[in-house]
Amino acid sequence: MLALSVDIEDWYHLPYVTGSPYSTYRDVNDFFKKWDDRYDYLSKPCERVLKLLDDFKIQATFFIVADIVDNYPGMVEKIVDGGHEIGCHGLHHECAIDPKTKKAIRGVDNFERQITVAKKKLELMSKERIIGFRAPSAYIAGWMVDSIEKLGFKYDSSVSVNSLYNKCDEKLKNVTSVPYYPVKGGLRPGEERDIIEIPWPYFKIAGIKFPTGGGPFLRFGGARYIKLGLYQSLKRGDAVFYFHPIDLSDEKFPGKFSAKRPFYWAIKGKTVEKRIRFILKNIDGELGTCRDIWEKMR
Repeated sequence: MLALSVDIEDWYHLPYVTGSPYSTYRDVNDFFKKWDDRYDYLSKPCERVLKLLDDFKIQATFFIVADIVDNYPGMVEKIVDGGHEIGCHGLHHECAIDPKTKKAIRGVDNFERQITVAKKKLELMSKERIIGFRAPSAYIAGWMVDSIEKLGFKYDSSVSVNSLYNKCDEKLKNVTSVPYYPVKGGLRPGEERDIIEIPWPYFKIAGIKFPTGGGPFLRFGGARYIKLGLYQSLKRGDAVFYFHPIDLSDEKFPGKFSAKRPFYWAIKGKTVEKRIRFILKNIDGELGTCRDIWEKMR
């Protein structure tokens, strides 16, 4: 099974704008105190994503930054009305671990408080129990998995095994693209417990593992590159694919932030939408949600 997932965040949730040690604004609250221009570049592409999924009659898992509830009235309700699963993508899309050192930034207690608030917000709007989590910017640590398990989550989908980068706080020994039970306090495979990890796909050639989960690699690598990784990962077992609505945006994001990373958004909009449609048309195997993968492992 291939689980289709969508990360619901806007341009200002990106770590070079808010939510990281190197961001322009301390956090999203600081951003809204100081930003006096248009902020919503998410609503229109989100509508396009919902239409795209409806065209294919597919339900997906939407990992939502919980402050979307406050700043985009009606968005979560539309996603729920489409029959999609709701997952948690943090309260304000803040990195819980430092991107460089991989050490906890504000501590375990602060992380658990924020995720508790985020979970309640999303459950109130969705009228359903939230069991899935994806770490903001995919920076994940074993202690974070222990925390979200304690808070009632049943799966995480943040780990990306590849040879180009590692956003985790440890080497991912014996981890592939196949869903597994992580050890307590770590991300390596361990014994059965109340939470599973659904890692991202990769394409392996000549011993090198290339990330093919989606997102930036969908924009820069193209649909056929992603399909290679999905095909290979599905041969190993169940897999997950993701993208962001803002990947489909035709608009240019605010200039002074785009200028910091001029090539990061060079490819997006209708080009990316065509790539997603190509993948969905040509993927082999059953399409579902992350919850579907969790239910298979229960």
